[in-house]
Amino acid sequence: MAFVVNDRVKEETTTTGTGTVNLAGAVAGFESFVSGIGNSNNTYYAIVSDSAFEVGIGTVTDASPDTLSRDTIISSSNSDSAVNFGAGTKTVFCTLPASKTIYIDNNGDAVGAASPAFATKMALML
Repeated sequence: MAFVVNDRVKEETTTTGTGTVNLAGAVAGFESFVSGIGNSNNTYYAIVSDSAFEVGIGTVTDASPDTLSRDTIISSSNSDSAVNFGAGTKTVFCTLPASKTIYIDNNGDAVGAASPAFATKMALML
């Protein structure tokens, strides 16, 4: 099992509740999770339905239907807990959560959870 992030991976689902999502196939112009991420691999995902959203880490399973488990919730419209999605079509896609990125700010300094400044700060706290 590997951790994989890929561009242009997007599907739809009509799954309800807070559990594993049944994937309905790639949206036109995109790859499916199985082809873009791979069976048994983990990835960052987002699920969106109207104003409800969830961002997390999930595991892709090549099955009938293909599925995406919702293993770790990073952020959501439900106080950062799993969203209990209702009926209707939801969009599911691979994403890179802001809290997991490193970027350069307007002063040219590295910022983010993986930045050298953050690592130094954490080492000083020990």
